[in-house]
Amino acid sequence: MEAQDTKQNWLTEEQSAESMETVLKKYLPEENGFQKNLTAAMNYSVLVGGKRIRPQMMAASYRLFGGQGKEIEPFLAAIEMIHSYSLVHDDLPAMDNDTLRRGKPTTWSAYGEAAGILAGDGLLTYAFETCAKAFALGGKPEQVGRAIGILAEKAGISGMVGGQAVDVELSGKPVSAEQLDFIYRLKTGALLEAALMIGAVLAGASEEQVKQMEKVASDIGMAFQIQDDILDVTSTEEELGKPIGSDERNQKTTYVTLYGLDAARAEVKRLSESAIQLLQTLPGDSTFFQHFVRKLESRSY
Repeated sequence: MEAQDTKQNWLTEEQSAESMETVLKKYLPEENGFQKNLTAAMNYSVLVGGKRIRPQMMAASYRLFGGQGKEIEPFLAAIEMIHSYSLVHDDLPAMDNDTLRRGKPTTWSAYGEAAGILAGDGLLTYAFETCAKAFALGGKPEQVGRAIGILAEKAGISGMVGGQAVDVELSGKPVSAEQLDFIYRLKTGALLEAALMIGAVLAGASEEQVKQMEKVASDIGMAFQIQDDILDVTSTEEELGKPIGSDERNQKTTYVTLYGLDAARAEVKRLSESAIQLLQTLPGDSTFFQHFVRKLESRSY
C-alpha cells in the first residue's frame, strides 16, 4: 500500500500510541492476491495491539534534534514491523509456545504455524522495503542509508536476533549474570537503540549525540526488560494480556531469579535515573522522554 500524504502533520502533536497507529496503517500491505492470507496474517500481527513504544521513541528523538520532515514516517512503521515479527516468532511452538498475546490469539494459533513463520519473514523483509520509501520523502541519502544500516545491525545477529539466539540456546540451563546482561541488551535493548539512533541521525544530530542516544536507549531497554521479569511474577494474565509465569514454565533465568524482586526493582530505578540524567545533558526539550521513562518504570502491564 503506497503511503498517502495527510493534511494533519503528526509531528506537531504529542507522540502518542494513537498517532503512531495512524502512521503505521499507512504503510501496511494490502490484503489481496493469492498471498492475501499471508498479508492478512502480517497485518493481524501488527494491529493486534501494542504500546508502540519504539516508534514513539524514534519520533521523540527526531523531534529532540529538530527534525521536521516526513522521511521519518517509513522508519516509524518499519521498526514496529520488525518488533511485531520478533513477537510472532517468539510465540511459535519451537520458541515460547504461547497462544495468547495482548489478550488475543497469537498469530500462529490464529493462522497456523506455517503462516506464523511466513508472516514473521514477511514483516522483516517488508520493513526494509518500507524504509526505502524515505528516499522519496525528502530524506538525505546519506542519512537514510545510515539509518537503514543501523536498523539492520540492531535487528540482526549483532542485535535482537543475536540476543534471541543466545536466549534460546541457554533456555533451561544455568545462566550467568554476564550472559543474562548480554541477552537483555541485545534482545530488548538493541531495537530501542535503533529507534533513538535513527531519529537522531535523520534529524542531523552529531555523531556524539547519536552515541548518547544509544546509551539512553540501552539503559531504557535494560530497565524495560527487568520490569518485564518483575511483571511475569507479580502481574495477572488480565493485566498483561498474555500468560504469566512463562519464564518459570520455560525454565528461564531472569533478573528476578538471579537477584530477587527488591534488587530488580532497585535496578529498574537506577537505570531509569541514568537515562534521565543523560537526557538532561542533550539540547532541546526532553520532557517527553523523561515522562516516558517514568511511565515505563512504573508500568504494570
